[in-house]
Parts: sequence; structure tokens; C-alpha cells
Amino acid sequence: MPLPQADFQSLKQIPIDQVLARYGVKLRPAGPHTLYGACPLPTHTSRQSRESFSVNLSRRVWACHSASCIAAREGRIGGHAIDLVAIMERCGLRQAGMRLQDWFGGRATDPPPVKESARTSAPTACNPPLGFTLQGIDTCHPYLEQRGIFPATARLFGVGMYRGNGFLAGRCVIPIRDENSRLVAYAGRAVHGETPKYRFPSGFRKSHLLFNLDRAGHAGARNVIVVEGFFDALKVHQAGHAVVALMGTSFSQRQSELLTSHFARVTLMLDGDQPGRRAAEIIAQLLLPKMPVDKVALPKDVQPDQLSSAEINFLLVRTTVTL
Repeated sequence: MPLPQADFQSLKQIPIDQVLARYGVKLRPAGPHTLYGACPLPTHTSRQSRESFSVNLSRRVWACHSASCIAAREGRIGGHAIDLVAIMERCGLRQAGMRLQDWFGGRATDPPPVKESARTSAPTACNPPLGFTLQGIDTCHPYLEQRGIFPATARLFGVGMYRGNGFLAGRCVIPIRDENSRLVAYAGRAVHGETPKYRFPSGFRKSHLLFNLDRAGHAGARNVIVVEGFFDALKVHQAGHAVVALMGTSFSQRQSELLTSHFARVTLMLDGDQPGRRAAEIIAQLLLPKMPVDKVALPKDVQPDQLSSAEINFLLVRTTVTL
């Protein structure tokens, strides 16, 4: 049976202020067709640029110019009502369209009642500590050797194949700790080509953490290498460097604050593909006003986790560019 479809062209004609009214968002006029005010998006983590959200009523579009929202959306500043609902509801565009269609019937109507839950949808404490630790993690599994992870590294990070039950069963699990070394989540990496490649617990917010910050920060290093993924971080650690991982290519204001508060200098070593290079440019622009930034030029489509310790050290010495 085919999935129901939303009429996206019709939904884009819904006045954006009516969609915001459903979430209880109140903005101030800044001209005949413009509103502005505090950003209501869950991707907004900047404390310095709260008044960064604007709406163009005539064009039925919105925008947030904060660094955190732009980084979370990989450089995109705003969008239509569908994009707004997708971010607010943390769902895909099709699901966002269906919800708009349910609320408005595909056309503008009187503003529906405000959802009380929308005012308090953001958690008061992001990524609280877990009340348990997983048992039965095999840190000597052959998968780790195939990825070039030393047994000592696997034991130190607690990485290994999970033999228990639940949504992480049969995956390589990676414990995630906050800057105070509190265990807040486990990520599960597929090892046999399953989808999705990574699984995270419901409600976990990557944008509020840097993987391995607790070790890198407590080691007293002034310079830190920033990579994308967990295994990138493991390989750079094995090469003898302080390293943190973004757990993707997005970069939030919170992650920026963590870097500037723990280190004096940053070296970007993101993947050598197009998304990695684009993310490195954005992150460098965001950090340069606050701290010195170096950038390692990885070969095309090469990731740090594919390199040996000698290759990582060679690139750090020979291809690092100070911005």
C-alpha cells in the first residue's frame, strides 16, 4: 500500500506565522513584512545570538543566522514551513508535510491552539548520565583488528562487540562520555553492512558533546585535533595525539564553547570528501575569531581511520596549513 503523500506546493503557501503560532512562538515586528526575535529551534545553542530568528511574511520563509543553527543544517540559513516543522518535530520532510496537512488541511486557517508541550519540548538536562553500564562487551573482537584498533586502545575506550540484547545487539558499541567523564550514551556501529550504520539512543543530542573530550581535556594538551568519527578519534589517539570527534560533520555553538574553554589551538582533520572539506571551511570560519586554527589536507576521499599512525603523523607535519 503506497504511503500517503503531502501536497508540498500547497503547504508552502501556509503563512509561516500561523505555523509558529502553533508552537507558541512570539516575534516582534521589524517592518511591514518582517518579524524577528528569539530562535525557537532545538538546534539553537548559542547564548550570544538569541535574537537571530527572522520571518519574511510575504515570502513565507524563516531564517536563523546563528552559527549553531547554520552549522547544524550544513550551511543552510532557513527555509519554508515544512523545514521548520521538520526541525521542531525532529522528523523527515515527508513526515513534516503530513503533520502540516493534518494541522492545516493543506491551506491557511485560523491558528490552531498552541501545544503546551511545544514550550517545554527541549530537555532541561541534555544527555543526562546513564544509570547502567553494558556488560558482555568483547574488546578483542576481530572487527576491531580489521579497523586497525589496538587491543589496549579498545580496552581503554571500552569499545567492542556487544553480546547482549536490545537495539545495540550484534553491534560494535562505543561508550560516549561528557566532559566530566560521565557515561551518557552508547553508539552502536553495524559490522556486517546493516542499516543504519550507527544507532544512538532516543533523545541523545550529539551537538552537546565532543567524543573523547574528557580524556583530551584532562591530558593538559593545548592543541587538539578535531575529526568526524569515533574510529577517526581512536586512530589519531593511537598516533599519540589529543583528539576529539564531532560525531558527524555538523558543528554546534556548544561544541565551539567546549573547544575554546579547554584548548588554546585547534587542528581540523576532517574527511577528505566534499562534505568533510565543506564542514572544515565552515568550522574554521566559526573558530578563527576565537582561537588559532590549523587544517590538515587529507587526500581526496581519505578518512583518518584509514591511515596508520605513521601516515597520520606525516600528514600532521607536512600538510597542516595555518589559517
